[in-house]
Amino acid sequence: MASRPPALDPAVLAAISVGGGLGATARFGVGHWWPVLPGRFPWSTLTVNVLGCFAIGVLMVVVTELWEAPKLVRPFLGIGVLGGFTTFSTYSLEIRRLIGTGATGTAVAYLGLSVLAALGAVAVAMRATRWVARRGFA
Repeated sequence: MASRPPALDPAVLAAISVGGGLGATARFGVGHWWPVLPGRFPWSTLTVNVLGCFAIGVLMVVVTELWEAPKLVRPFLGIGVLGGFTTFSTYSLEIRRLIGTGATGTAVAYLGLSVLAALGAVAVAMRATRWVARRGFA
């Protein structure tokens, strides 16, 4: 007999929804304030994604190693706020648009820089958070 996945907790779903709305609103604000011009390097999206990755690095160390966080903190902040703030779909669309306008070199640079910067941000954030915690600043 196949096992069923656990029931979805309405409080967790609400936390994700509210957090996602806040994160997506912040992301929309950044895009409105700092629009990406056609054929140009999408600095605002890169910045949002790298900041979101840095924040998830800090968050995961804090909630898994340093603090016994309440049950809704991780879904609200990690999945909700940061999931709504960062944007893989816009990143993908911008690469496609850059290629479509003939800016293939910019598209490839954006693709590679985004991945390296995002992974680097997570690693730096995790190390920095652990360092701060060891020093007693947190």
